[in-house]
Amino acid sequence: MSNLIDPIVQHADTHPERVAIHTTAGPWSYAELLARSLHYAGLLTARGVGAGHRVLLAAPSCPEFVVAYMGIQAIGATVVPINTMSTEPESAYYLSDAGASLAISWHELGPAVSRAADAAGIVHLTLTTGADTDTTPLARVVDRDQAETAAILYTSGTTGRPKGAELSVANLLAAGEIGCAVAGTSSEDRTGTALPLFHVFGQAAVMMATFTSGGSLSLLPKFTPQGLIDLLRRDKLTVMCGVPTMWNAMLHTAGDADSADFATLRVAVSGGASLPGEVARAFEEKFGCTILEGYGLTETTAFGAFNDIERGGKIGSVGRAVPRLEMQIRTADGAVCQAGEIGEIFVRGDTVFKGYRNRPDATAASLTPDGWFRTGDLGEFDAEHDLRIVDRLKDMIIRGGYNVYPSEVEEVLYEHPDVVEAAVVGVPDQYYGEEVAAVITPRAGSQLTAADVDTWTRERLSAYKIPRIIQFVDQLPKGSTGKILKRDIDRDSLRSAAPSRDTEAARP
Repeated sequence: MSNLIDPIVQHADTHPERVAIHTTAGPWSYAELLARSLHYAGLLTARGVGAGHRVLLAAPSCPEFVVAYMGIQAIGATVVPINTMSTEPESAYYLSDAGASLAISWHELGPAVSRAADAAGIVHLTLTTGADTDTTPLARVVDRDQAETAAILYTSGTTGRPKGAELSVANLLAAGEIGCAVAGTSSEDRTGTALPLFHVFGQAAVMMATFTSGGSLSLLPKFTPQGLIDLLRRDKLTVMCGVPTMWNAMLHTAGDADSADFATLRVAVSGGASLPGEVARAFEEKFGCTILEGYGLTETTAFGAFNDIERGGKIGSVGRAVPRLEMQIRTADGAVCQAGEIGEIFVRGDTVFKGYRNRPDATAASLTPDGWFRTGDLGEFDAEHDLRIVDRLKDMIIRGGYNVYPSEVEEVLYEHPDVVEAAVVGVPDQYYGEEVAAVITPRAGSQLTAADVDTWTRERLSAYKIPRIIQFVDQLPKGSTGKILKRDIDRDSLRSAAPSRDTEAARP
C-alpha cells in the first residue's frame, strides 16, 4: 500500500527544512509543502470528495498546482489534470468522460471550467495563490493499492475525441524512481522547468522525480527564453527540463546569456519531440551544456528511453531503454527487428499505463495480452542498442511508393543558418499520392527564399525526399509544452501552393 505523496511525507519527516519548491515569495520546505497539501486535502474532504473520486484540475505550473495535486492524492482520489487553455466544451467533455465529482481551476484562468462544472452540477473550487485554506488538515494519508488509478491524462486527440490514459499509483511512483536513476539526481539537485505540470513530462519526469530524490523544484508558469534563463540564474539550477522548441528559442533569443549562466547546470533533459541535431550542437557550443535526449509517451508515464548520463549524449539518439522497461522494434507483421531495421516501437514495463478510460476497444488495440504497448512511433536500434526515433507512424509520408520520414528532412532544414523552426508534412497529391511540404520560420531579417531551400535540400537529400511545397510563416502552431503541432498546419493552403506538374517536370 502506498500513495504518491509518500516521498513528500518521508522528506518532511527526515529533513523538514529542506527546500521542496522555490516560489517568487520565497522557498517552501518539505514540511510546509506537506502541511499545505494536507490542508488542501482537508478542504476536499469537507466538500465530500473521497477515495475513488475523480477531481479535475486546471492550473499552470505553479506551486499551488503541486499542493492541489498532492492533496487529491492524499485522500485517495484520482486527479484529472487538463490543459489551462481548454475551452468550456472541452472542459465539459473531460468532466463527463472522467466522471469527475469536483473541479478546480486557477484563479487567473477564464470561466471555462467553472461554467462547465456549473452546467454539469459539479462543485467548483477556485485555486488561489498559496492554496491557503482554513479547514482542518487531513489527519492521515490514505493507503492506496498500487494498481489504483492515480491520474487520468487526456491524449492530444489527433483523431476523434481525446482518450483518457489511466496512470496507476505504481506507474507514477516508478516514473519518479526511474527519473532519479537516469538523471542521477539527489537531494542536492535544484530542478527547474517551464513545462506544464498537467502534461506527463512535467508531472512524471520532473515533479515526481524531483520529490522522489528530495531535491527542490523551480517552476516557470509561462515559457519565455529569458524567463527560463532568469530562473536558472536565480535558483542556480543543476537540472533543467524542456522540449526542443525551448532550447531552440533560447539559442535564438537569449539576449546576453552565455556559458557562465549555465555553469551550475549539471544536466539538461529534452523530450516531448525529436531534438534536431543542429540545435543540440549549437546549444552546447554557445552555452557549454550538453542536452540529453529521452523518449516517452503519456501511456508510458513519460519514460521509454534515455541517453545514459555517464556515457553522455549521442546526437540523433534517445538512448537505451530505461531501467524497469523493455523495448522492441517490430515489423508490420509482428517480427522483432534487428539492429538497423526500422519498425514500430513497442514498450513493456513498470510505467506502461492501465488503459484508456471507457475505451476497451482502443485499449485492446494498443496493449497486447502480454503487456506490450504499441507506441505508433517508428524507430531503429543501432549496434549499441541505442534507439533512434524515425518518426510517428502516422506522420510518415509515402511519395510515389517511397517512404519519406519528416524528421530526416527537418534535420537537414535545421542545418540551414537562416532556418529557426521547420515542420515537414505530407499533402495529398493526385500523381504521387502524397507530396512533401515544408513549413518554415526563417531567421528574423533573413532573405531566405523557397529557391534557397530547394537548393539546400537538393544538395543533401535524395530526390524523392525534397520538399516540393515550401511555405514561410512567422510562427508554427504549438501545444502547451511548446511542441510543434503538425495537425494544426493548414494542409489546404499547402496543397494550393503546390507547383504545377509542368513546372515540376522542368526542374533538374
